[in-house]
Amino acid sequence: MNATRIRPFALLAIGVLMIAAAFGWWLESRRAATEPAANAELDSQLAKAGIDPKQRAALEGLVRAYILDHPEILPEAMDRLQARETQAKLAPLQGALETPFPGAVMGNPQGKVTLVEFTDFSCTYCRGSVADVKALIAGNPDLKVVVRELPIIGPQSEPAARMALAAAAQGKYGAFHDAMFSGDRPSPESIDAAAGKAGLNLNAARTFASNAGVQAELERNLGMARQLGVNGTPAWIVNGELISGAVGRERLQQAIDAARKG
Repeated sequence: MNATRIRPFALLAIGVLMIAAAFGWWLESRRAATEPAANAELDSQLAKAGIDPKQRAALEGLVRAYILDHPEILPEAMDRLQARETQAKLAPLQGALETPFPGAVMGNPQGKVTLVEFTDFSCTYCRGSVADVKALIAGNPDLKVVVRELPIIGPQSEPAARMALAAAAQGKYGAFHDAMFSGDRPSPESIDAAAGKAGLNLNAARTFASNAGVQAELERNLGMARQLGVNGTPAWIVNGELISGAVGRERLQQAIDAARKG
């Protein structure tokens, strides 16, 4: 067997089989549908590499032994596969995700780096992340933060989200966002108080909050969240990466830096 011809395929096989082992339950449930295509692709790669079936069996045995001896590599394989799957889901939605509801943006509206946040005013972790977002904006003049209202937690989440979009229409999204998160949990009283603190025309805001465009925006956000598997807030998207939870300023800054580099 020619070692220089086998080595590239061996490395590929190791990666493939690591992922298959880590996600064995997933592969097993889809075996009937996927195995013929997978085998055809693998056979094609083998033929190109000049490897016959006996050599393939020997290679697979070596790979299996390696994985059994080094099971610590499986989490890394799982992480890489999950990242690839997320990127595949994100790609067709990227433009829609990064296009804000008019006015529902913080930081630099023309910023070259975009951080998307799914948020809910009833979310304690979102409230705790407000300071992190402010610090990121202050430290990154080229950062645009697109906020997507995802009112899924409490009964007053949606009225608060609707008023936030009404505030965006009046050019006061950031002021309402800060006032809402710095006040009491969402209620008719706290929503009105935040609107007053933000300087909204309350009658106009209430009218706007009930229009079809606001409803469409909330449905659009919920649909995108479902497609991406987002089932909680906060959730962040930057540079084709989905980050779940209140991960802190440092983690988000790392993603922003990676996006800026390309």
